[in-house]
Amino acid sequence: MRKSPPDRMTPQERRAWHHNVRWIGALLVAWFIVTFVVSWFARDLQFDFLGWPFSFWMAAQGSLILYVLMAALYAWRMNRADDEAHAREQAEAGAGAEARPAPPVHADNGAVSGNGSL
Repeated sequence: MRKSPPDRMTPQERRAWHHNVRWIGALLVAWFIVTFVVSWFARDLQFDFLGWPFSFWMAAQGSLILYVLMAALYAWRMNRADDEAHAREQAEAGAGAEARPAPPVHADNGAVSGNGSL
């Protein structure tokens, strides 16, 4: 019987995955608010923001800026999580333990073996 992918995860991997899902959920909520809630209440949002009506500014620039910031935030957070996981794996492997040797490299120099045909 084959195990499903969540059954093959270690507890640390499972915890990291749940943390990732929480980030995705929070960013999706922010996306929904920026995209739909602000649009729905655009007529009620009658105040100036940087010299323009807020609803116009959000439609023209604000939502696009927020989308880019959300993507950058997610990339930064996932890079940080990857670095933390890598550091944790290195610490578990032990500082005094020898690294695994690299696999052997075949020195064929790209030459074609056999009759020379592709």
